[in-house]
Amino acid sequence: MPLSEHEQRQLEQIEQALYAEHPRFARAVRASDPRVHYRRRVIYAAVGFLLGVGLLVAGVATKDPLMGVAGFVVMLACSMWALTSYRHMAGIASGRGLPKERRSGRSGKGKGKGKAKGSKAASPAKAPMMERLEERWRRRQERGDR
Repeated sequence: MPLSEHEQRQLEQIEQALYAEHPRFARAVRASDPRVHYRRRVIYAAVGFLLGVGLLVAGVATKDPLMGVAGFVVMLACSMWALTSYRHMAGIASGRGLPKERRSGRSGKGKGKGKAKGSKAASPAKAPMMERLEERWRRRQERGDR
């Protein structure tokens, strides 16, 4: 569960006060912060990606296809590693679907504007493809029953 803006501000104020009063302790605690660990992994992945680019270029220059393929595989693996580490660092959910609160749209948006009782609050262009298809199917079924 993410923190509210007010809680985030309070936490930042507490962290700043800790850094001001006990800098050595704050450095020790910061080193155990998972975000620092994931940031380090993103940096390592970026370096690995650059090594993969070097391998790919060297493979093309020496006309060695195995070296070029190896460079591409290293680039691909490092980019996936960087992406997953960045998601952990930024706190982005790793699930494929959006949380239920985000899927249904913001509360209060689009209410009371003459929409049908069962219609969704999100505009059709912003709704996921399956939801749009389901909505079209439901409308066709309603028209066919009349």
